[in-house]
Amino acid sequence: MRPIMTAMTIVISLGLGGTTLHAQTWQMPPDSQRCPSKWGAGDQRGSGNMMKPETVLRAAKLIRTGEVFELGAVLSPDPREAFINAGRVFNIYTKPSPPIPNARQVNEELVVTELGQIGTQFDAFAHQMWGDSFYNCFKLGDIGTRTGFKKLGVEHVGGLVTRGVLIDVAGSKGVDMLPTSYNITPEDLQQALAKARQRLQPGDAVLIRTGWSKLMGKENERYGTLNPGIGIAAGQWLLAQEPMMIAADNCCVEVRPSERPHSLPIHAMMLIQHGVYLLENLELEALAAARAYEFAFIVQPLKIKGATGSAIAPIAVR
Repeated sequence: MRPIMTAMTIVISLGLGGTTLHAQTWQMPPDSQRCPSKWGAGDQRGSGNMMKPETVLRAAKLIRTGEVFELGAVLSPDPREAFINAGRVFNIYTKPSPPIPNARQVNEELVVTELGQIGTQFDAFAHQMWGDSFYNCFKLGDIGTRTGFKKLGVEHVGGLVTRGVLIDVAGSKGVDMLPTSYNITPEDLQQALAKARQRLQPGDAVLIRTGWSKLMGKENERYGTLNPGIGIAAGQWLLAQEPMMIAADNCCVEVRPSERPHSLPIHAMMLIQHGVYLLENLELEALAAARAYEFAFIVQPLKIKGATGSAIAPIAVR
């Protein structure tokens, strides 16, 4: 704990704080500078374009033991079992049938929820906009409807298979969990990678462990509002490594509260400006315990037409 707390004490005593320093290093560029996307005008897949046959083959070569790690959290209406973001709901209503002697019967359920933004989730590009402008400068007035977005819906993502890398920041610092609202820096990421003897490659799925998934279903309010996560500087460093997606075992991937004066700047940076997917609320404890730092990462968002995201149950295989 001491290295983290010492660093935090220093920045607070200087009256600066890492958030203030980093907050001045990023601003959303105007549409004329960020569009068209590097994947071309009209593109809707962003970093999903990085998945090629060779990407899948590279990931497949990492499977040596056949060990599978399930990274999705359980969905439940019970707050003692699951984390549901404030303002969102997950309700399940069983539709049982009366038994018939010596005959088949059927049971089903009705699930009422924000299926695109619940539990372990995948953020698509329709999820965030700057003013009225989305990724690749699609405009709300052109693509927004009450029955789904005409462009940038999660159905355009498809199945993703790529090399996954676990960056265990908590583990590299010798702590069970990072402190409340700890701002993960580029140096934190680099040190964790060095300890794991890993280097990021273009097209990777980057999974960041803070240790905070232990709070899901136990301290949901704290988990969802005061979590450690990557700051602006770390986000910019990750972008330079050309990831396909960035995931974490916390709410929102980035540090909460946000670095002043921003509101979820990593979301804006990744989803709007650069077209990089974000995955939230992963379960990474088993992966870290097994010291599985490199693996095949597989995720398939539901094909919900026009949706802003999808509940997911990703897996890592090594």
